[in-house]
Amino acid sequence: MNIEKMKKREEGVTLVALSITIVVMIILAGIGIYSSTDIIKKAKLEELKTNMLLIEAKAREYVEDATFKMGINPDESKKAKVRNDVYVENAKLQKATDSEIPSGFEITDTITCYWLTPEAQASWGLNKMKLESDEKYLIQFDETNVTVEIYNTKGYQGNYSLTAIDQIEE
Repeated sequence: MNIEKMKKREEGVTLVALSITIVVMIILAGIGIYSSTDIIKKAKLEELKTNMLLIEAKAREYVEDATFKMGINPDESKKAKVRNDVYVENAKLQKATDSEIPSGFEITDTITCYWLTPEAQASWGLNKMKLESDEKYLIQFDETNVTVEIYNTKGYQGNYSLTAIDQIEE
């Protein structure tokens, strides 16, 4: 009988071995969750930057068109007409008012600020770009320097403009 008792003891898993296995599995799960969270954050940042770059590329076409149509030394009425023709009529953008611009945006001159509309998104070929319900893109045109700055109402880590988001260290 003594031999049978010894055999039974050798067949089972000890509580210590089970505890060590569970602790190792918890550590591995924690590392996996931390890594995947970091990967998801990076993917969201890259998606935001890509969307903003796509919008910037298309918006540059319109700022170049507007600058060309304004000519050399245009007066304010001509600038206003060309902006309306190019940005509102052709590009299908919506003029932004001072009260619509969020406080996080560092914009001093709102005259050349326009919201990207769903209609503009479709005509620009950006249909697959998914926006959250309260997320919008604002485009600020600069005809003098023929540049654009793109802003996102959601932003990333307190940065809302494409220039600021590009400066985030990865």
